[in-house]
Amino acid sequence: MRLLALRSEPGLAATLARARALGLDAIGHALSEIRPVSWVCPDPASLDALLIGSANALRHGGAQLERLKDKPVHAVGEATAEAARAAGFAVAAVGSGGLQRVLDAIAPPARLLRIAGEERVALVPPQGVSLTEVTAYRSVALPLDPAAGVLREGGVVVLLHSAATARHFAAECDRLGLARAGITLAALGPRIAAAAGAGWGALHTAAQPEEAALLQLAFDLCAKPRSIRPRSHRTAAAGGGGEASACGRGAGRVARDGA
Repeated sequence: MRLLALRSEPGLAATLARARALGLDAIGHALSEIRPVSWVCPDPASLDALLIGSANALRHGGAQLERLKDKPVHAVGEATAEAARAAGFAVAAVGSGGLQRVLDAIAPPARLLRIAGEERVALVPPQGVSLTEVTAYRSVALPLDPAAGVLREGGVVVLLHSAATARHFAAECDRLGLARAGITLAALGPRIAAAAGAGWGALHTAAQPEEAALLQLAFDLCAKPRSIRPRSHRTAAAGGGGEASACGRGAGRVARDGA
């Protein structure tokens, strides 16, 4: 089996590099591109820290970020934390398991600014923590046509990193007449899996909303496809260390650190 990653750049290249390093036969097609959105920075004096759920907020935040360089960043995962450090921010905390968990761990009182994309998960701040949100970027959908041939050949596991991509992928498959029943999906989280809809040959969800867990799932699907029940939102990763993968050559087990 082959892996098909659909996320936007530069994340696409990073995902392909990680997958290929494991020996997986991974190809990519950017089904969207990220574009900046003009936004107004609140008064920095009214803020204590930043809440960042994607490195895209730092890549596309523009000149307004300069006014916030003295604010510590609470990042959803290590990849976002690395982007924050590269942009000149101090990182106060690095989460695991989603942005709501990061928010829940912040001690009150705290005044936070969430710099996010146009489509984002709703968050509920804990008591004593205020949350202001701004939109700094949006995802623009692109056609699936260049990858249609690979999907028609079959034997592909499609990686889904966002709900917007999942919905658009489903719509594009229908537009191009690609049979859902012949496609296996591996989603980063339950919300993303739900956004893909029904009718797929198999639909699986990573054990944790982290790329390491998603790639582990992909490896398991390639190396031990019969060990995973199809058409389910999988909640625990199956073992696969040390076995020769049907997607590649001798892939090892994926480390579970990082996001």
